[in-house]
Amino acid sequence: MSQATLTPSPTATSLTAAFAPRDWALLAGIALTWGSSFVFIEVALENFQPALIAFLRILFGAMTVVWVRRAREPVVRSDWGAIIVVGLLWMAIPFLLFPIAQQWIDSSLAGMINGAVPLFAALVATLISRKLPGVSQAVGLIIGFAGVVAVSWPAVQGARSTATGVLLVLLATVCYGVALNVVVPLQRKYGSLPILLRVQAVALLLTVVPAAIAATDSTFAWSSVVAIVPLGCLGTGLAFVWMTVLAGRVGPSRGSVTIYFIPVVAIVLGTIFRDESIALVSLFGTALVLVGAYLTSRAEHH
Repeated sequence: MSQATLTPSPTATSLTAAFAPRDWALLAGIALTWGSSFVFIEVALENFQPALIAFLRILFGAMTVVWVRRAREPVVRSDWGAIIVVGLLWMAIPFLLFPIAQQWIDSSLAGMINGAVPLFAALVATLISRKLPGVSQAVGLIIGFAGVVAVSWPAVQGARSTATGVLLVLLATVCYGVALNVVVPLQRKYGSLPILLRVQAVALLLTVVPAAIAATDSTFAWSSVVAIVPLGCLGTGLAFVWMTVLAGRVGPSRGSVTIYFIPVVAIVLGTIFRDESIALVSLFGTALVLVGAYLTSRAEHH
């Protein structure tokens, strides 16, 4: 990874300009990595308790990031309050909530609800800045979420679900929306890696006790370990670096549009590896997702 990727140098123009090729590359990498995370969680749940999954994925993510010298650069003490908030809202709480919820709801339903992250990020950004998003971006957010619903709708039909599971995933998405806004000024000040490593350290401390308790009710199996490694090294390591960089470059609301592609990735993976069929409405939803992403990424005209 080049120094340019790590240097937080966005301007007011970069936050409203059309996505650059590097922005689209970051978006694709994040969507592919996180789109497969629900499958990895399901495999890990076959033997590991949710709290153990949360701790291990953070641990593997931190083990991936710590080897980069840039990640170990210092931050000032006054910023640790914000870092703790991000550690709690971007990792500790959501990483516990998703595997707990997926004990009661299907991964497709979890993915659909997760598609609301850009809406919550935009809402929080609006409350903070007291400024509404541009018309094209607002329309893009709405169309994109409609696409997420359409993509996931066939899989959700007949899915097992409980109100508790749905509420847990919804709470996790709210946490993500807040965290995206809190992490942006930190990324601009230090770059992504120094912040990410400290966020992971905070999340590890917050989840170690629940994980220790959960370990007593878990059983060892290589299949679950193999699922945890990419979930941690890629999903909690590299993908979070990419997401932090993208949010710093284009803003939290526009950066989180990558969430729209997660159900699309899940359907493609299901078709290739599980011989699942794709409904016509899902193909229509995929088109809506792409249109929504395009509108959200367009430059604002004043």
